[in-house]
Amino acid sequence: MKRNLLLTPGPTQVPPELCEALGRPIIHHRTPQFQDNIKKAVEGLKEIFQTKNDIYILTSSGTGAMEASVVNLLNSGDKAIAVDCGKFGERWVELCQTYKANTVTHKVPWGKAPTAAEIKSLLNTHPDAKAVFICLAETSTGVTPDVKAIGDVVKNTKAVLVVDAVSGLAVQEIKTDEWHCDVVVSGSHKGLMLSPGLGFISASPKAIDMINKCTTPRYYFDLREYKKAMEKIDTPFTPAIGILMALVESLNMIKKDGLNNMFARYAQLARAVRAGCGAIGLELFPDPACATNVLTAVKVPANIDGEKLVKTMRDTYGITFAGGQDHLKGKLIRMAHMGALDEYDILTGLACLEKVLHQMGHQFELGAALTAAQKSLNN
Repeated sequence: MKRNLLLTPGPTQVPPELCEALGRPIIHHRTPQFQDNIKKAVEGLKEIFQTKNDIYILTSSGTGAMEASVVNLLNSGDKAIAVDCGKFGERWVELCQTYKANTVTHKVPWGKAPTAAEIKSLLNTHPDAKAVFICLAETSTGVTPDVKAIGDVVKNTKAVLVVDAVSGLAVQEIKTDEWHCDVVVSGSHKGLMLSPGLGFISASPKAIDMINKCTTPRYYFDLREYKKAMEKIDTPFTPAIGILMALVESLNMIKKDGLNNMFARYAQLARAVRAGCGAIGLELFPDPACATNVLTAVKVPANIDGEKLVKTMRDTYGITFAGGQDHLKGKLIRMAHMGALDEYDILTGLACLEKVLHQMGHQFELGAALTAAQKSLNN
């Protein structure tokens, strides 16, 4: 029987315990029983976000949470700085432009991360900017910036710092309050190991003040309504009941494992994957200094069809990697090490990668990736 192993940066593997939770009968959402689930979910999310700020739960994808942050912070014509260092930074740019913000796009070469010095220079040039938009983990290129340093730059300006942590939450550390992140957005189907369907937004007092003053028309994504509802331990609209109930179980699993232990495990898996890929001649795409622990992006050898590589692994052997995006389509493969994945999943993925690369004519010593990864895991 062909297995189905997701080594993608979302959706990720859903462990058996959460499959069981997702399969339970739903309950009505306007009941004390469901309120108890909301309360536990928000408390658990605050621990994962490392914040005391408000957290709002949306029924949407992570992109819905991104759009909600834009539409609640910016009026038409407001200036915003959006960092574009990959497809998801590009999404920040597109969202700001959609709502007719005066968008200052800071383009960073793919594979590099924005620096605090660059953000400081942009804010000095554009002191009227109301928001700075960045990504915690740019999964199209495999990079993570120094969010703490960027937060230190933004905190003393009029701007709010908005962080896309859709892929990074519970995988790559973010200390929302300590790092002065005013708005952090995420979703249910990445590090939290659930189905797609829930979006999350944390909002600092500075951000809430901006939200209350924003005059952009909005309805479903009006965070003022979410705040009113959350004060009553409720949601303004019908939520994804089953996913939210399973979220409570997911957060309990993370708490039991320990967030710092999980960060350390993902970092270990990242090192093992990179050692394995390097041993068979696959070059890391991002600058190693800013490579994220969420996934590993490596260059496909020049003589290999990257799209065929990913397709064969998936359709023939049931092992799903992500390919490159945009101009990197067919030129990159991306292997996640997040959520419920463990070292045996990583070794399985590397074994399949070796097998298919060998079939396609890439020259290397069979078993080299597994040997290097095993050595890294056992150091």
